[in-house]
Amino acid sequence: MKIAVGSLNPVKIAAVRNVMRRIYPAAEIVSVTAASGVSPNPLSDTEAIAGAVSRAEKAFAGARADLGVGLEGSTTTIGGRLMTAGWVAIYDGKRCHLGGGGHVCLPSSVRRRIMKDRAELGDAMDDLVGGKNTKQKMGAIGILTRGLGSRQRAYEYIVIYAMAPLLAPQYYQGRNKKAEVGSKK
Repeated sequence: MKIAVGSLNPVKIAAVRNVMRRIYPAAEIVSVTAASGVSPNPLSDTEAIAGAVSRAEKAFAGARADLGVGLEGSTTTIGGRLMTAGWVAIYDGKRCHLGGGGHVCLPSSVRRRIMKDRAELGDAMDDLVGGKNTKQKMGAIGILTRGLGSRQRAYEYIVIYAMAPLLAPQYYQGRNKKAEVGSKK
């Protein structure tokens, strides 16, 4: 099995590798450049999903893979609060399977940089902590949780979520009486 990650970001590649090796121990994991086709810092789930799907489909085709994986970090507004967000699309040649999450409320100074200056989240976090390229390290999640969480672990979870239809297909293929939880038939 060949799995192509549509990114050269080491955090994203490591997240995919850590999950996929648990599912497919002999899988070949490759990374390819795959443009998202969306803004550098998507401000909505809709835009981030479009970017993840684009990356997954391009990775699949570009590497002639069995699965293409696209990961898109973004921000989204929930209840008036700007939060981190991440989306993963896994393309199997027929369908894109989605997983998302990683919501952490962002500090007001980071919100201002993103909303007013249209800065990328990574750049805003670099400014906040006086760091460089934090998005390829702990990311906003790691910084804001003092290391209890990390960008990589957040991506690992949403890769797992996107894999659900491939891990438990019986629950996703129409009505299957045997698969229905609590079915009395």
